[in-house]
Amino acid sequence: MSDQQAVEAVVHLYIEGMTFANEAALRKAFHPQCAVIGHYENAVEWLTRDEFIAAIVSEGAAAPGTQPHLDIQMLDIIGDAATVKVSDSFAGMRFTDYLSMLKIQGRWTIVNKLFYLHI
Repeated sequence: MSDQQAVEAVVHLYIEGMTFANEAALRKAFHPQCAVIGHYENAVEWLTRDEFIAAIVSEGAAAPGTQPHLDIQMLDIIGDAATVKVSDSFAGMRFTDYLSMLKIQGRWTIVNKLFYLHI
């Protein structure tokens, strides 16, 4: 598998995990020390991986058969670092996410997620 395919696989794992409130998938996609940052409900939200996963799980899974929305708009890889700009939907909201990824011990992982909630 190429680095591009591996990075895209992590993005798909993240989107599937978010859409279907799959805690195991989200834990696999995100580094334990990652940060999830953006404006939500008129305040800066700065979450740890565990806080982010808890918020996703509490929202609950989309209905079975739901097709996750995912549009990778930009993917840039240099060595063991990557940045992905992705448009996605969650709980009826549309987001643009900037995912910073790092290849650690041969596996790509999200180390930072900066999000924008479209209004």
